[in-house]
Amino acid sequence: MPHIVFDLNLSPPDRAKVQFAANVARRFGEIMDTGTDHVAVLIRPHGAADLHLGLASEPARGVAMVNIDIRQGRTRDQERRLCLALIEELGACFGIPPGQVYVVITRHDGPEFQLSDRVLPSWSPGEDPLAAP
Repeated sequence: MPHIVFDLNLSPPDRAKVQFAANVARRFGEIMDTGTDHVAVLIRPHGAADLHLGLASEPARGVAMVNIDIRQGRTRDQERRLCLALIEELGACFGIPPGQVYVVITRHDGPEFQLSDRVLPSWSPGEDPLAAP
């Protein structure tokens, strides 16, 4: 169950956040070769002075820190494509420049992701972890 957290130094309108979350889930499914019903997206807006990224030359245009918790097994290419897709979505939806985004990926074995009715399996290509057993 991927958990993708976006900490932003700006506060987008709700409609933009809803569209952004849908875009993130769709792109995750396409790139990571899985379903999208289990994709969790958290958007945490902060005040302009609450988030600092040293490499951001224009913080007033937006800064984003992204943390991605995923099941291990994807290729480095998939992970890189996902990071670039998320950076692209941050720019398209919120106007955050690509050079002002920092992404961290943490990999977990499937059973480290748990729901009320099941423990997720380790990842396998083309699977949907929420499909009926």
